[in-house]
Amino acid sequence: MLSGCSEIPENNDPILGVWTKTETNSVSEKTTGTTITEEWTFNDVFLGRYEQFSGNTIVISRDFKWEVNNGVYKMYYPQDNNPIFLTMDLPELLTQNGETFAIKK
Repeated sequence: MLSGCSEIPENNDPILGVWTKTETNSVSEKTTGTTITEEWTFNDVFLGRYEQFSGNTIVISRDFKWEVNNGVYKMYYPQDNNPIFLTMDLPELLTQNGETFAIKK
């Protein structure tokens, strides 16, 4: 019996880890403010998971693929046709078109 094993190259990209964005919906006449937290977890095999929380409840959870080319990160959700383009302005800040997209936890 023959078996083979290919070595997976080590990925030390600074995007690896958990990135968050938190917003509180403004209070309306009918509801109180709700905190919405979005989290993107980037792992070292160019995959990740997006989760959205309303308070402490998970509202959305879906996987994505990512890649980096010349400092520009592309995220691909299987359900969508268009990638999301991001850049890292600081080691702790992801931006999209100059606006804050997420902050590293």
